[in-house]
Order: sequence, then C-alpha cells, then structure tokens
Amino acid sequence: MESGFDLRVKIILRELKRLFPKPEIALTYSNNWELMVAVQLSAQCTDKRVNIVTPVLFKKYPKLEDYCAASPAEFEKDIHSTGFFRNKTKNILAAAKIIKEKFHGEIPRTMKEILTLPGVARKTANVVLGNAYGVVEGIAVDTHVMRLAQKLGLTKYKDPIKIERDLMAAIPKKEWFSFTYRLIDYGRAYCVARPHAHADCPLTVALSK
Repeated sequence: MESGFDLRVKIILRELKRLFPKPEIALTYSNNWELMVAVQLSAQCTDKRVNIVTPVLFKKYPKLEDYCAASPAEFEKDIHSTGFFRNKTKNILAAAKIIKEKFHGEIPRTMKEILTLPGVARKTANVVLGNAYGVVEGIAVDTHVMRLAQKLGLTKYKDPIKIERDLMAAIPKKEWFSFTYRLIDYGRAYCVARPHAHADCPLTVALSK
C-alpha cells in the first residue's frame, strides 16, 4: 500500500514533469571543461551572471592549457563579478593543471575521481558528470533544491549531503537527473525565495487537493 509520503512524491514528480517537460541546465558551454568552469563560477552566483561572464572568458581562454598558463591576478579580474573570485580562481586554475597532468586533459568520469579536484563537492560533481557523460550518481543540491526540498516536506535537514541522501531515497533513480533541473526551474518560475503567495504555487495547490 502506498504511503502518504510516497503519494506526495508521486504528485510532486508528476506536476514538475507537466510544468517542465524538457528541463536542462541553464549554463552555456561548448565542452566538458567549460562546463566545469561554468559550474564552479555559479557557486553563490546566478546562472544569468555566469552566462554574461563566460562568453568573454571562454574566448580569452579557449583551451585547457590556457588556464594552466593563466595569471591568477588577471583571472581574478576576468571573473570578478561572479563573487568569491579569489577562491574560484585558485580552484579553477589548480583543477586545470590536475586535469591536464593526472587525467590527460579529460574531466574524470567517476564521482570518486572528480571529487579529488579543487573546488568540486558533490553538487558540482553531480552536475558535471550528469551533463558531460550521462553519469548519474546522485542529485545536485543547489540553493533552490535545498530550499524547496525542505518546503515540500522531502527532507528536514539543512545540510546538502543529508538532503541529497533523503532525495535519493525518495525519488526513483531514473528521475534524479531531471528532478534537479525541474526543481530549479520551478524555484525560479513559481516558488521564489523572496516572500510570495506560497499557497498559490502550483505544487502547493496540487498537494492540497
């Protein structure tokens, strides 16, 4: 017999699928390394801002080797508007060198290996592995997913690792990859972080029927 929680999950998945039939990552990139850079830049920054910065950045540094040879001071200026630019510069340029030397210029294909790169935690790892290789080992928990998972009663935790664990237990694995982007799109389009009429949000309405 289906539990109340399982029914709740089923309704959430059904409604998200109806609202966003073809979810996809909002960041723009043309290869796996650019994907990695864009995802790292998106930490504590909007995808919209990242997409303003990366076209110029990717033109200036077209190859992985260009990042390996980049001046940190200059790179900091290039990504300044994404915030936390010193830390992001340190991580991205260090990751470029490790990928070139240890992984022969290719982004690692496993969770274990990709987590060894500077600046890469599970959120970044899930996004990069899923979009680069179709490897789905978890659910990317960004600020939208974190906030909405709590609001929708899918977790009681605030820690991303524990939230991911709860979501992986609740959501069928075949839905993990698309669930992330549907929930992000939902957070942007309907259930924003600022105060609003939450009772009128589509999922709130669907769950109250």
